[in-house]
Amino acid sequence: MSALNRVPSLMARAGTASALTLAAVGGSVVVPGAASEASAAAHATKALQIAASKKGSPYAWGAVGPHRFDCSGLTLYSFKKAGKKLPRTAAQQYNKTRHISAGNRRRDLSSFLVRLSYHVGIYAGKGKIWHAPKTGDVVRLQKIWTGSVWYGRVK
Repeated sequence: MSALNRVPSLMARAGTASALTLAAVGGSVVVPGAASEASAAAHATKALQIAASKKGSPYAWGAVGPHRFDCSGLTLYSFKKAGKKLPRTAAQQYNKTRHISAGNRRRDLSSFLVRLSYHVGIYAGKGKIWHAPKTGDVVRLQKIWTGSVWYGRVK
């Protein structure tokens, strides 16, 4: 009998099993919230890939794709294609996220204040974001240039 097949009988005999016991016999442990975190990570990874695929697309104020974008238009488009709904503006998008610390950032919606106006992008790791910067520029990967950064995970 394999270790996996013994898990139910072990649990029945013991009444309960610790995570360590389950791991030792090849069982699995369900951690509350882990599935939703995994789902959020999967959507964020897909949104990041979609944003990256728009590299070089011109910035246009108010544009939501598929060929031109403003900053929140790019995040809206990318997360929508990844199966998540976001509001239209950068501030609304950030307010719709679960706020996280910089230490917990992954490929999340990264929102930050620049020159008294809101800006948003998708965190790509190593201190960089995919974003649509400004008029005359294009969608690109760029190092975050400010310390005034807030992070939010799309729910």
